[in-house]
Amino acid sequence: MKAMIEESLFNLEKWVEANGYRGYEPFDGLNSFLRPLAGGNLMAERVLQQIVRQSPVNLRPLLGISPNESTKGRGYMAWGYLTMFRLTGDKQYSEKAVSCLDWLIENKSPGYLNYSWGNHFRFSSRVGSIPKLEPIIPWSSLIGQAFLDGYETLGAKKYLDVAVSICNWILDLPRKRTESGVCIAYNALGESTVHGANMLGAALLARTARFTGDGVALEVANEAMEYSCTRQNRDGSWYYAEENNAKWIDNFHTGYNLDSLKCYCDSTGDQTYEDNLWRGFAYFKSNFLEEGGRPKYYHDRVYPVDIQCASQAIDTLALFSECDDQSLELSEKVARWTICNMQDKKGFFYYRQWPFFRVRTPMLHWGQATMYRALSHLLAKLE
Repeated sequence: MKAMIEESLFNLEKWVEANGYRGYEPFDGLNSFLRPLAGGNLMAERVLQQIVRQSPVNLRPLLGISPNESTKGRGYMAWGYLTMFRLTGDKQYSEKAVSCLDWLIENKSPGYLNYSWGNHFRFSSRVGSIPKLEPIIPWSSLIGQAFLDGYETLGAKKYLDVAVSICNWILDLPRKRTESGVCIAYNALGESTVHGANMLGAALLARTARFTGDGVALEVANEAMEYSCTRQNRDGSWYYAEENNAKWIDNFHTGYNLDSLKCYCDSTGDQTYEDNLWRGFAYFKSNFLEEGGRPKYYHDRVYPVDIQCASQAIDTLALFSECDDQSLELSEKVARWTICNMQDKKGFFYYRQWPFFRVRTPMLHWGQATMYRALSHLLAKLE
């Protein structure tokens, strides 16, 4: 298994680096020259975006959409490089991690004093549009975790300073206040009730505060976890968000929630939500994995088999392997299935699998960078 993962990582690393850390993303359809035809209409933009996203063939070259930079892609690659450096001691990995982290420092979102990052494309959804480069809490929080890893691994204080700055950006975001906690907004444009974003933000606040002792950050992190944990479903699952049009339950957002809650508990020593953590993890294992290791997208159906679900499952299971006897074997099963069924001979991973065909489009962060982080994490756990 270790040999299979090492070969997979080597080929994936070569592909990402040969392509200059650029690639496509599932939701980059509004980078097309056709976008002006939508006239700023939200529904028209969503239709264009979904046509590009859901097409079984890659329409992007025909629609003028080029492979682009990815802030989260750089963050996840840095995270993976740091893991490989700790594992091997090979300085090339620390040098590559530094290159990615420094690139992120130079390419923060404009318009904000503190460090934060967004997409290199406009994104339209049911609740509105997010402009290109407008920072969002999932990307900024996950990138922040990579900077904290950089601080712990390389000892460079500037990386802790960046994480503190991200936390200050998070603390400036709107927060929905309730009688049972607060929900940190998805971005600076308004309140939201997205559990993954809320918990990712709380996790970064808590982990950073472990180094700084910031009481305000700890308080907000606790209130945010209270919000999402008191709204966890009885069976251990979480809806994506609390709005009526967001009541779905999926693999990778559940993984975000579990990783974040574990990070919060480990960083603070607060065991208030330990039952929520283990109920959620039991639900994850029971509902998002098939016997042979194939990951499911939703709790109640398999398709589309999505590379983001595979990478998140590998990563979350590897994380919990330190405290759950089944997790390491399950992580290996998902990794083996994914490498055998979704990795191209050129090194990149396919975007999706359907019953009778695969969507082979190579996404950058959604698949390549997340898989690099996940497989390196699993490899470290196998040592």
